Amino acid sequence: PCGGAVPPILIREFDIPESQIVARTRGARILAPSGLEVDMPIDKGFVGMVDREFFDEFLRERANLAGAERRNGTFQTFERDADGTALLTFAPTESPDAPERVRARVVIAADGARSKLAAQTVKGVEKVKSVFAYHEIVRAPETGTHSHYDDVYYDARVSPDFYGWVFPHGDVASVGTGSQVKGFSLRQACTGLRKAAGLEGCEIVRTEGAPLPYKPAPRWDNGRDVVLAGDAAGAVAPSSGEGIFYAMKSGEMAAEGAVEFLATGQVKALANVRKRFMKAHGKVFWILGMMQHFWYRNDKRRERFVKICADEDVQRLTWQGYMEKELVKADHAAHAKIFFKDLAHLVGLSPR
Repeated sequence: PCGGAVPPILIREFDIPESQIVARTRGARILAPSGLEVDMPIDKGFVGMVDREFFDEFLRERANLAGAERRNGTFQTFERDADGTALLTFAPTESPDAPERVRARVVIAADGARSKLAAQTVKGVEKVKSVFAYHEIVRAPETGTHSHYDDVYYDARVSPDFYGWVFPHGDVASVGTGSQVKGFSLRQACTGLRKAAGLEGCEIVRTEGAPLPYKPAPRWDNGRDVVLAGDAAGAVAPSSGEGIFYAMKSGEMAAEGAVEFLATGQVKALANVRKRFMKAHGKVFWILGMMQHFWYRNDKRRERFVKICADEDVQRLTWQGYMEKELVKADHAAHAKIFFKDLAHLVGLSPR
């Protein structure tokens, strides 16, 4: 279940063709429990939208054209051959009752949240917490404000501990939410979201649900021949749940680590994958994690959080950070202003 948002830096760095960008949104509309709406327009740039049904297949086919051998199936077990080489068993999609085995000198586990491969090979992955996310892909009308902006709902009726979204994907839209709270009905929340967005009577094309990790696993390798990437590694941004860019960057780093490991035999090449990723993105993850911890607790705080989003400095620094995936360090005055305004809202000293 994925909103499908990708920043311009991903499109550039991974050479994504225009044909895969099904929509370009020019900002976000943030909605509070009271009904307050705050527009966050992007001054220069856009948020790209991809449809995972086609985008993922595009990536797989591109890997195939680059020399990868595709085998469709479901992972079952990780064992070792007599000489200690990794031996993976999987059930082919075409003949699930006839398991096949593959020997490998190095294995990249990229089989998603709560990875079965990671669970069998890397200690500590079971400690990674997840939000359960659910979305509905609906046939959207050709007109409407939802076709230009990404709508983000901070409201306990939509999610008691996360947020809901309505993201345009061209002729369809992703309507989704997520929560850790047991018993909270994500389907009912999506029904309410579709009604709020004017999509109540639209055809539901498909529905999807899956766990969404929001904290990197404490370790990404087994100290021998396995390294994790993407959701399997917990490479998903807290607060926002953004995962496509971080999955692709961690996958790239895992591939580079695997190449180095095969060339040198040094297992530190695999351990360094997590270190490199956290050096590049760990500070942003920490800040987003603090945001989620403080602002997602209840509707009173969500209301204040949405009001903060109206600040021009907040909007400018947010979009600059999103576009290029790095903290904006130059504007110290703006950061100081945001910090004190944030603090005032948190302790209830600010009416806005």
